[in-house]
Amino acid sequence: MEKAQMGKIKIEKQDSVKIYKIRKTLEELSKKSGRGTELITVYIPKGKQLHEIIGTLQQEQGTADNIKSDLTRSHVVDSLGKVVQRLKLYKKTPERGLVMFCGALPPEEGGPLGSEVVKVWEIDPPKDLNQYLYRCDDHFHVDILKDMLKDDNLIGFLAIDAKDAGWGLLHGDKIEVLAQTGSGVAGKHRQGGQSAKRFQKLREMELTYYFNRVAQTTREYFIDIYPVKGLVISGPGPTKEDFINGNYLEYRLQNNIIATIDSSYSGSEGIREAFAKSSDILGNFRLVEEKKLVEDLFREINGNTGKGSYGLKEVIEFLKNNVVETLIITDNTNLHRVEGKCKRCQHMQEEIVERPQVIPKKTEYSNNPCPGCKAMEVEVNEQDIVDYLELLSSKTGSKLEVVSGSAEHGNMLASLGKIGAILRYNPGHAK
Repeated sequence: MEKAQMGKIKIEKQDSVKIYKIRKTLEELSKKSGRGTELITVYIPKGKQLHEIIGTLQQEQGTADNIKSDLTRSHVVDSLGKVVQRLKLYKKTPERGLVMFCGALPPEEGGPLGSEVVKVWEIDPPKDLNQYLYRCDDHFHVDILKDMLKDDNLIGFLAIDAKDAGWGLLHGDKIEVLAQTGSGVAGKHRQGGQSAKRFQKLREMELTYYFNRVAQTTREYFIDIYPVKGLVISGPGPTKEDFINGNYLEYRLQNNIIATIDSSYSGSEGIREAFAKSSDILGNFRLVEEKKLVEDLFREINGNTGKGSYGLKEVIEFLKNNVVETLIITDNTNLHRVEGKCKRCQHMQEEIVERPQVIPKKTEYSNNPCPGCKAMEVEVNEQDIVDYLELLSSKTGSKLEVVSGSAEHGNMLASLGKIGAILRYNPGHAK
């Protein structure tokens, strides 16, 4: 049997908070549109010298002087200047590359022509960035980054029936057939002169031997060579069930089976067919991990262990008191924390509100005197709830996980107010 040699594939666990933030920023950027072509997108691949990029952008600044419209010209020149200024702060290109978006955009409250403010966003890409891109357009180019957010865990495929077996590996969105092998098991019809019983016995022995061989190869591929995060088993008929129920696989793989799929073929054909049929399962692979998190939370809550907590106020309280082990929040809370801090007496007002209430809340804080010293010097800030929770978590070493709000387990969490926590111990006992 030929073993396919593939380069070692490096897998990084995706950081759900980082992905959430990038996704949030991209959503925000997708909605922005400039007047004329004045929004700048720069993708800097890893390993590329920053001084080259700075040189290119400075040349572009020169070219921008030819733009006819005064406003557009000044916006483009300012934006390019801002990007260059930002790049000069880096000693070298970050490890995975860097993406920058910059443009003159109307203020949040809206405003007349000419009231635009130049804003810049810097994003550390979630994976290695290999392409260079510079665009000056009426929108930001976010697609390359969006593609990077796709999960790229390794998933193993085994397509098996009584005649042959095939192995495949999924990384990114490519399926690679690793190998296939014949079973050597006799067909179901016996030759003349053999008793049915004896034929059945022989066939069972051959099948057991074949199953052990398949399990051994599966182990070599999916534990030793490519440590997979999940295993999909497919094939026609009941053979795959016999194989799974017989516990031939090593326990780590047996526990990692994420789906069984009925297919018309086994072997290498079966791999491609199973891959075609499994897109929804794999799209949900991170969902499998998320589901586990939410189920663990519900187990603590329903088991009355005192280690399950939910609801924003309660969870934040526990978080500040260093009781939280893992904090789970859905990606669709749409909550923001607004704070008003008095510059004179440092008095702090804060409230967590939904997105549409952010501007009214900020206006309320800034237009009213400080409740502490009555000065009209309240400075207002806002941050996404996840940024705020991340800040609190990092102080106490709590783990923060952002899970999909649109999936079934996200709905379960929504019933608790979209946020829950598994605690380090039962705080009730500590009193």
